[in-house]
Amino acid sequence: MSNFSTLKPKKVLFIATRQIGDVLVTTPLISKARELWPDAEFHFLGYKGKLDMLKGNPEIAQVIETSDRPGFGEYLALFNKLFQRYDLALVTQPSDRAYLYGLVAAFHRVGILGGHPQGMANDKSKQQNAWKKFISMYTVDVDYFSQHVITEKLRLLEVFFRNPSELFSKPITVTPPIGEPLTPIIAGELTQPYVVIHPGPLTAYKRWPLAHWQHLITYLVKRGYQVVLSASPAKQDLQLNHDILSLLDEEVRKQVINTAGKLSVPQAGSLLRGAVLYIGIDTSITHLAAACNTPTITLFGATPPSNFGPWPNGFIGKQPYQLRARSQTVGNITILQGPGECVPCRKAGCLDRADSNSECLDLLEPAQVIEAIETVLVNN
Repeated sequence: MSNFSTLKPKKVLFIATRQIGDVLVTTPLISKARELWPDAEFHFLGYKGKLDMLKGNPEIAQVIETSDRPGFGEYLALFNKLFQRYDLALVTQPSDRAYLYGLVAAFHRVGILGGHPQGMANDKSKQQNAWKKFISMYTVDVDYFSQHVITEKLRLLEVFFRNPSELFSKPITVTPPIGEPLTPIIAGELTQPYVVIHPGPLTAYKRWPLAHWQHLITYLVKRGYQVVLSASPAKQDLQLNHDILSLLDEEVRKQVINTAGKLSVPQAGSLLRGAVLYIGIDTSITHLAAACNTPTITLFGATPPSNFGPWPNGFIGKQPYQLRARSQTVGNITILQGPGECVPCRKAGCLDRADSNSECLDLLEPAQVIEAIETVLVNN
């Protein structure tokens, strides 16, 4: 590995062209880059509507938004805006487009290289990665099973350290967006200690059964807590929350506040900071809860927690989690996994398609989650 520890870029571009959770997990990389280059100007390129996780981030001087499917005119405008304006681009996603943006924007690049979702070697990945390696000073290979995504991003800086082990020798922290006040209506409904629940994933194979949520919410309300249901404005998420509410007894339902689609990401951060507990599936808001230092319980199925488990703020080292454990707690995070020798498979559920169910989540009983809740509440 060549050493570029003498490189002192004046302008640096971070590129994360994916979902809001993928933007949030770049924040430890941004913080560590700031330690390396205290005088550099940092910009961030990502998709429109996906950059709220950076709101108020003190390190980012400018945010550049692009459509996830730009037309020719937008590409041209972006090309003119980016062309060779930066000394260095950090490409945090393995997509072709992210690398092309990096190639246009900067004189030097480091980047993440993708691979087969289940970790199998294949020639297609090698061919796709060849040109990316050619245009980069340094690259880091994805490992979806044993390398945490935050470690993966931080390793982009290895080449700039005389001693790369320094990267993981101090506490590593995810920076959430600054909070924004809740709407007066929602703030007024919060009259006692509350638990935030976010049941809606981007894809069906990360869902937990409706009846399990009904059981859990009923238990929490009887335990004396208000329950705040969170969701994105996406139609499927709004419907999911509606379906859960329809299963609840009238008395239980009175203690449930449905904020589905009503909160911005910074407002969601404020809600989470005030919660006694957060419970959710493998999704971006779960990472936000962890970053807000809220006690967090998250339900994992097909996804390896060793790759994408919410980062416990202040953790020192490269890997907080085991690949497989029915329950594991690190810092403020508890990860629960369902039964089965195949867990985690990193497929799209049992049928390996977005609309599939995941048997491991179907068989993750509410009793296991309630046991974890009791442990968290006793310790907090």
